[in-house]
Formats: sequence, structure tokens, C-alpha cells
Amino acid sequence: MKRKKGKVVILSGPSGAGKTTLHDKLLNSPRLKGRLIKSISVTTRPQRAGERHGREYFFVTPKMFLHKRCANHFLESEKVFDHYYGTPRKQVEDSLRLGKSVLLCIDVKGAEDAARCYPDAIKIFIKPPSLEELKKRLQNRGTETSGGMQLRLKIANQELQEAKNYDHVIVNDSLPQAYQKLEEIVFSCLSK
Repeated sequence: MKRKKGKVVILSGPSGAGKTTLHDKLLNSPRLKGRLIKSISVTTRPQRAGERHGREYFFVTPKMFLHKRCANHFLESEKVFDHYYGTPRKQVEDSLRLGKSVLLCIDVKGAEDAARCYPDAIKIFIKPPSLEELKKRLQNRGTETSGGMQLRLKIANQELQEAKNYDHVIVNDSLPQAYQKLEEIVFSCLSK
């Protein structure tokens, strides 16, 4: 019997929209257990307290990242807020071959590149209820300078314009409701 090939699931949205929280909840879904795995990105950003190399990210130097990019190691890669991020190509390909679907949590530029490689990818955009709410969420993080905040909001405004290019758009105004919609979309798409 031929093994069913996995699918690529792309989760995108502006910083502060809640995509990482939704991504983490989705990976723990009992309905998707064993069917959906996390793609671990490579990054040059500094490791934060509580993070572990190979769990949240693969942390590398900018020199190593650029070497890997030149060697076509990445499915997609982008420079985001002064740091590089990339999705390892082999990790995705190996998982798909084993019949596992792969969840990518990436920015809109990376999503565009990944979707070119996998035109049948399931593309889901997470939107905040408003720019004002997004600003509050970013402020509550307490990690941004005033200039950093303005840059994130400017980029968020540009990214929101890309929502129309996704298969599904979820407004994250209530985390439980947004998660329920997300889980249902992914479960339905992977069951086809």
C-alpha cells in the first residue's frame, strides 16, 4: 500500500497577531497527533532565556547562515528585523516523504517562497482584530523600543495587505475561537 504524502501547512501573520501561540497549540492537538510536525527554523537571532538549540530554533552565526543559504540548504529564507531566518529544505522534504505534514510558522515573504515550492500548501493567515489591538499586544510584550514598535507596525500594515493571497484568514480576537477555527481548517485539509 502506498503511503499518503504529507502536506505543507503555512501559518503567517504580523508580529503580535498570535501565530506562534496558535502554532504551539496546534502542534499539541490530540486530533493531529502524529500527523503534523513542527519545522524548526534556523536563525541568527540571539537565543532567549528558556530556549534550547534544536527545539525552538537552530541558532547559528550569520556567517554559517549565509554559507547554508549559498548551499541551497533553505526552502525559504528572509532577513527579518536584523536577523536571518530560514526553513531547512531537507527537514521538510524528509517529513513529507514519510507521510507527515509539516507546519511552517513564517513571515509573508517566506510563505510566498514556500508556496512556490509547494503550490498545494495550505496557507493560513492570522490577523489581529485591529492595528490598535496589535499595538497593545506588542506593547504588552515589553520587548520593543519606540523605533522598533513603529517599524513592526509599519511592516504589519504591509503584511495585512497580503492576507488576500491566503487560502484561509483567521481573525484572532479570541484565542480559543481562533484556535478552534485553525484546528478545524487543518484537520479538514489533512483529511482530504
